[in-house]
Amino acid sequence: MDKGKIKVCVGLSGGVDSSVAAYLLKQEGYDVFAMFMQNWHDADPTLHGDCEWEEDRFVAEMVARKIGIPFYFVDLSKQYRQRVVDYMFEEYSKGRTPNPDVLCNREIKFDAFWEIARKYGAHYVATGHYCRKEEIPGTGIFRILEGADPNKDQTYFLCQLSQEQLSTALFPIGNLVKPEVRRIAKEADLPSAEKKDSQGICFVGKVDLPTFLKQKLASVEGDIVEVFDAYYADNPLYQWQQGTLTGLLKPGNSLERTVHYAPEEKILTSDGEPLGESPYGEIGLTDEDLDRLATPVSYNITFETETYRSGKKHIKKTRYKVNPYGVIVGRHEGAQFYTIGQRKGLGVGGHKDPVFVIATDTEANRVYVGEGHNHKGLSRFCLKINPEEIHWIRTDLTMKPGENRRYRVRIRYRQPLQSATLIMRESGLYILFDHPQRGISPGQFAVWYDGEEMLGSGVISK
Repeated sequence: MDKGKIKVCVGLSGGVDSSVAAYLLKQEGYDVFAMFMQNWHDADPTLHGDCEWEEDRFVAEMVARKIGIPFYFVDLSKQYRQRVVDYMFEEYSKGRTPNPDVLCNREIKFDAFWEIARKYGAHYVATGHYCRKEEIPGTGIFRILEGADPNKDQTYFLCQLSQEQLSTALFPIGNLVKPEVRRIAKEADLPSAEKKDSQGICFVGKVDLPTFLKQKLASVEGDIVEVFDAYYADNPLYQWQQGTLTGLLKPGNSLERTVHYAPEEKILTSDGEPLGESPYGEIGLTDEDLDRLATPVSYNITFETETYRSGKKHIKKTRYKVNPYGVIVGRHEGAQFYTIGQRKGLGVGGHKDPVFVIATDTEANRVYVGEGHNHKGLSRFCLKINPEEIHWIRTDLTMKPGENRRYRVRIRYRQPLQSATLIMRESGLYILFDHPQRGISPGQFAVWYDGEEMLGSGVISK
């Protein structure tokens, strides 16, 4: 079909990436128009953000005028509130860690937004994501590949898209690196050429996330408990997991306990090897054993009090007895405001190494922390995804119960891919990593890749 007869709607955000996407499509001869979507109302009576969407809309409109394409404004704040914001609050209230950006793409940009674009006659919707799309010749099956810029790859945020959504999606800048995108914008004299990249979740903007959450989730003070190594030495589940993992290893392999971490980059590093053979032998575990292997250690440390006399006047006071398993090191304003792996905002001092959240208990309203990057409670080898939460982009590659496969996996944006074995059972999908993974948190999305192709994803249940 003549490109001039193909109508493409570009989601123009006011940023440089979507601007260049629109510019390139126009240069290629497509019939392009732009839509700017408002996802948040500053006038909302109960929740307040700092999105500065009006400025973004102004820039987007100038970009459309410069390129010479029609510009439309669409208010999707109602859909965003129902499908993304309410979900986010519900997840945080349960002590889980959702990713609103993933939901925004699935529910808004490639669903609600696309429905409106189609009413304007669009055949495709295009965005400024750094990723690539290919169609397998003669099959009607679409592949989504990592972007050419390894520092900007955004496939993770698109991990819940379906084949139907991919069939009408375009990613014009997926083959470019960020400096090249900036160069194109500057040479085309686009108003967004020097605009800084947006940070955080769009509707939250510059507002601190816990501050935003407190507008709807009640603040209730509770204890911050530091967990000592002695707890794991006496914890049956932890000891069983270590013994089971050791028993699965092939001869000549040892159970690694060190998490590869680059503090200066604030990211977990890759395991340093291409996907090869698993360090584990035959995984002849029952569903119950796999479930237990994926279960995070829980903490039930009780603190008893004792009375003592202090000072010259022997004033009677109360203190906690020394506990070999842990100590209360501070107070928090609500366990639901913290996530596993979090370091900032704890207000816990007096430690040589950084202190991290290793677990939260929203029912008991407790936050558990551990000192150091290699604290035993900070990392795990195995996670589980419930059957109803497993999503295959490549539906033709869906795993069947009893099947194991080797893939590369990430559990957060920008985390280098990690080697792992995917184990499909009736009870769910289990991901067993070759090396320990830090900060696995329920609610996050685990995403798996074959080479540079993203195949599927799922919400971590535990």
